[in-house]
Amino acid sequence: MARLNGQVALVTGGSRGIGAAIVARLAEEGADVAINYASANSKEKALEMKRQVEEMGRRAMIFQADVCQKKQVDEMIDSVTEELGEIDILVNNAGIAPFEPFLKLTEETWDRTYNTNVKSIFLTSQKVATKMIERRYGKIINITSTASLVVTSPVIPHYISSKAAAHQLTKALAIELGKYSINVNSVGPSTVDTDMCTEYLADPAIYEKEVEANPMKRLGTARQIGDAVVFLASKEAVQINGHLLMVDGGLTVKAAQPEDHMEH
Repeated sequence: MARLNGQVALVTGGSRGIGAAIVARLAEEGADVAINYASANSKEKALEMKRQVEEMGRRAMIFQADVCQKKQVDEMIDSVTEELGEIDILVNNAGIAPFEPFLKLTEETWDRTYNTNVKSIFLTSQKVATKMIERRYGKIINITSTASLVVTSPVIPHYISSKAAAHQLTKALAIELGKYSINVNSVGPSTVDTDMCTEYLADPAIYEKEVEANPMKRLGTARQIGDAVVFLASKEAVQINGHLLMVDGGLTVKAAQPEDHMEH
């Protein structure tokens, strides 16, 4: 069932991993999709996603932009609007998680993490919301994490706190924008086996610990995150606002994992 026919979506960090799965699911449900990517190294993957979307009979475009930079964000959103039309669905997926324990954490890593995981949501949402307010319609969906709710690792305090900030920002925007019929929600994945986690999950012991720690005894998939995004973007979720939809197999409702499970 094409629940998103005729709608235009923008997905930041949409060339790979969870972002690519979200792009595919939105297109499968009938949306035209703009695919943001950050560096020239990701261009080929972005073009591949564009091809996949077009093979589904939907329109697609790619746009390279650093979503931490206001000028580039504004140019990207203006270009998407000109080529595909007004944005109905904004998915703030861009994110990074460099592993550095607190006492070795550098200011550069701290700033880069917060810029990517929090500031980008502010910049893209503010620009898109202006037009959504005029139209009295819009869906903003932020990809957060289990780290929005619990401390998932002793070696990523910058990431954990940034995802908690993104969670609170989601709720604040939901209150401010809800009166304009704009839904602002977030999706919280647990560990998903994508290229961001390839090296980490390559250690069989780590993989086993991740699986064992999850109540479902399995890792989630990128497509499952895309399914959650589609639901929140659909009319079925019209009265859901300011919500964090966890797609984590119940991980955040159980006791803490062993402290050493991510020390590698």
